[in-house]
Amino acid sequence: MRDLATLPKAHLHLHLEAGMSPALLADLAAKYDRDVPVVRGYGSFAAFADTYVAATDVLREREDWEALANQVCAQHAAEGAVYLEPSFWAGNYRHRFGSDTDCWESVLDVFGSAARRHGVCIRFMMAVDRVWDTDDDGLALVDIAKSFPGQIVSFGLHNDEVGHPPGDFVQCFAAARELGLLSTPHAGELESGQFVADSLDLLGADRIQHGVRSFEVPGLVERLAEAGTCLDVCPTSNVMLGVFPSLDHHPLPALLDAGVRCSVNADDPLLFGPGLLEEYELVRTQFDFSDERMASIARSSLECGGAPSEVKSAGLAGIDAWLAAPATQTR
Repeated sequence: MRDLATLPKAHLHLHLEAGMSPALLADLAAKYDRDVPVVRGYGSFAAFADTYVAATDVLREREDWEALANQVCAQHAAEGAVYLEPSFWAGNYRHRFGSDTDCWESVLDVFGSAARRHGVCIRFMMAVDRVWDTDDDGLALVDIAKSFPGQIVSFGLHNDEVGHPPGDFVQCFAAARELGLLSTPHAGELESGQFVADSLDLLGADRIQHGVRSFEVPGLVERLAEAGTCLDVCPTSNVMLGVFPSLDHHPLPALLDAGVRCSVNADDPLLFGPGLLEEYELVRTQFDFSDERMASIARSSLECGGAPSEVKSAGLAGIDAWLAAPATQTR
């Protein structure tokens, strides 16, 4: 059994601000004389969303974002991540920066600097909020993305699926794909697997964030496997938000057995607990995955993300080297 910290991997399903550590949250809350929000235990998705907004309200000045960028990039470098593709919606911060464009410019600058400093590659997923945004709002976001070529590489769709189907955002996703962005909507988490099928058909999804309810639609899992569509799966998140009652009921092993490509991710470490490495260790232990299966998960994370080709090549070579090295741990 090999050390998962040395396995090259990518993090493809991470909401940027929720990569914050509890220690940094406490420091920033103290800075602004605020109580530290309780970030565990959610009776509903709405309660989770409210906690998210309360926790990330401590990001007010550029130095706060610099602290977050330094912590996130340093942590991922230590966990073996060679590439990060965090998602970000600027709407929560436009009142502090003046505009979405100014917010994006600042965030890209501080995270780019931190990533270079810690030796990881970072590119971004621009998020549309399916609750607060319209298709026209999404088109405006695509226009913003045009100002940051090579830095924003994918286009996501976030927030509560219930009552907000993929079909509400067809035009902006078509524009994003025309710009060359990967289509990476959330689907099949809080709503049925039909939202996964609709995301493929209507949004041209290249990856699906979650997608864990795909078994609910006959033939969909086979379709995902045949197309090589990657599901960016977050097991701990799925349990904590009640998608599945426990990890014993999680479909990750069945998806992989069916030939579906899956990456393993932490979603919102601040609110759910495990970071990327802990999530890898969790699924290996919970599902008794071999090193070969863990390597295949890491390989999918690199091949299916928006990393530059040289980062992918180096990471994939590192995975091969990891597997070729002798195992140093026993179960």
